[in-house]
Amino acid sequence: MGKTKHEKTFVDFDKPYEQNLIGMRGIIYFAVGLFLLIVVTFGLMWAFQNVMEDNAAKTIDKKSPMAMNEQEKLPPEPRVQAAPGFGVDGPNGRVNLELKDPRSEYWELHKQWEKEWKEGRVAVSSDGKTKTALSLPIDEAKKKLLEQNPKARTGSEAQNALDESRSFVSYSSAGRTRTDKRR
Repeated sequence: MGKTKHEKTFVDFDKPYEQNLIGMRGIIYFAVGLFLLIVVTFGLMWAFQNVMEDNAAKTIDKKSPMAMNEQEKLPPEPRVQAAPGFGVDGPNGRVNLELKDPRSEYWELHKQWEKEWKEGRVAVSSDGKTKTALSLPIDEAKKKLLEQNPKARTGSEAQNALDESRSFVSYSSAGRTRTDKRR
């Protein structure tokens, strides 16, 4: 059988070794195409970065319509931290607690509460002439309550009311009617 023009043989039985059939032309085309793809991608990314930087420079002062206001930035109620921004608002202004012990918020609020329990709290009108008591010290509040209620119990009536308020039905009575006294 003779070979036609279009038939190619890949194996030559006359040679004692295997022929190297690597096509260098395909490898070179692939390398050049890969290099061009990398160069084009780099150029496009560089142009895109410049466009983004220009856009950011134009809109740096504009506030986004989706930006939250101060009220929306707060966590939902109840807020465990009573001192937003690491401070406490007191009668003498804001107390900064930024670089202090985490318990300092409680200590500062406790000082304010102790002062209010002892001295009460008074609101002064804008003209400075009228004062309104918002809270009273405990001793004054007791006196005022007793002044408003002249029928307050005294003596044996008071002792009976106290005993009655301290008694309760015990669950350990196993169904029997038994009342225990609280201390």
